[in-house]
Amino acid sequence: MLMGSTPDAIDALRAALAVSPDNVPLRAHLAASLLRAGRAMEAADEYQEALRRSPEDSSLKLGLAQAHYSRGKPSVAMVIVEELLSLRDTPPAAYILHARLLLALGDAERAVRQYRRGIELDPGAGDESLAATLGINAQPDQEVVEGRIRGRHTEEDDEPTIEIERPDVNFADVGGMEDVKEEIRLKIIHPLSHPEIYAAYGKKIGGGILMYGPPGCGKTHLARATAGEVNAGFLSIGINDVLDMWVGQSEQKLHAVFQQARAHTPCVLFFDEVDALAAKRSDFRQSAARQAINQFLAELDGFDANNEGVLILAATNAPWHLDAAFRRPGRFDRIIFVPPPDAGARGEILRLLMKGKPAVEIAYDQIVKVTDGFSGADLRLVVDQAIEAKLTAAVRSGVPDPLCTRDLLAAVKKLRPTTKDWFSSARNHALYANEGGLYDDVLKYLKMK
Repeated sequence: MLMGSTPDAIDALRAALAVSPDNVPLRAHLAASLLRAGRAMEAADEYQEALRRSPEDSSLKLGLAQAHYSRGKPSVAMVIVEELLSLRDTPPAAYILHARLLLALGDAERAVRQYRRGIELDPGAGDESLAATLGINAQPDQEVVEGRIRGRHTEEDDEPTIEIERPDVNFADVGGMEDVKEEIRLKIIHPLSHPEIYAAYGKKIGGGILMYGPPGCGKTHLARATAGEVNAGFLSIGINDVLDMWVGQSEQKLHAVFQQARAHTPCVLFFDEVDALAAKRSDFRQSAARQAINQFLAELDGFDANNEGVLILAATNAPWHLDAAFRRPGRFDRIIFVPPPDAGARGEILRLLMKGKPAVEIAYDQIVKVTDGFSGADLRLVVDQAIEAKLTAAVRSGVPDPLCTRDLLAAVKKLRPTTKDWFSSARNHALYANEGGLYDDVLKYLKMK
């Protein structure tokens, strides 16, 4: 009988893995239990660790995609799902997850097709709630029928009410990333610091920067630090704040977000997972999805409003999904690759992460040498796992000991850089779909150019 998802059951699974760390089925069971318990980030870590031991296991890849979807990272999940869909024996549940992702993108009709394909392969893979949302097998008089939305939703609470932050972090709190910081200084900080010079040349203060790269490398943190650097307001927009399955609502929400930013300039307007809002229009047969994308383009252009002082940053893990129109001048006209931190940056990040922690002399150079390819999020996990191990030991002995180099190195051995999966997908796009040298920085990082 399989263990459940209670804390005691999860602790028992962890204890069993400590004895048998290479037991892939046991690790997969732990990951699934964590996911059921709502601990998606931990589940993703365990699926990653299982894939390190069994890299071709499609069920593990599916579990990892489900974990990323649950933790609000749909573009990361989409990259994995697309790989699964290219297999000869695609797991039926991958089609169901693809349907969820497509629905989030506003492509309900294609979501219906993928859902039906999944349940044809395995009727047990279906989800009644998702089927109802898509209007599968609905009556003709229902509002949603087979992905086609008949009515218009007009509830008063549909417009986003997102609090404008005043970040207390700046570039000093961002380890490394000097090239990226300099690009942002040129595009955003210098215009705000020297408005008279830009005005003399007739140059407006505003515009957009698109940051792309593997997840966990600090794109969101950098956007927040940019607002702190110029003492600007900060509006962080996720896909759930804007995308709506009801006809016309996504456009209204996008307009409301931009209006809020325009009313509180200077304001950094940050779109996370922007590929969900700016996908290629050719990918959508449904006109409603294309209309939302067109609305986004119109808001960026500021045809009906003034975007002066609205500083737009966006992040994506899948830039190949973006419509080319978003890269035209005046929109996201600077596209910056945010790679995993280099050796110097990893040292800075580790020092920031260890700040305030009880520790003896840490040989950061030793840790840097064995963490090549680790993202900032990976390094945070290294520190967290080292602390957890220390806490466990302290509870047993009753004596808390400070962290040391050996503790961090032991944590590193249990992890692998999560960026490798992203680069395996990005490599193909950089080699075969590198329009105008868009992905040259990826090829340079991989030493292929």
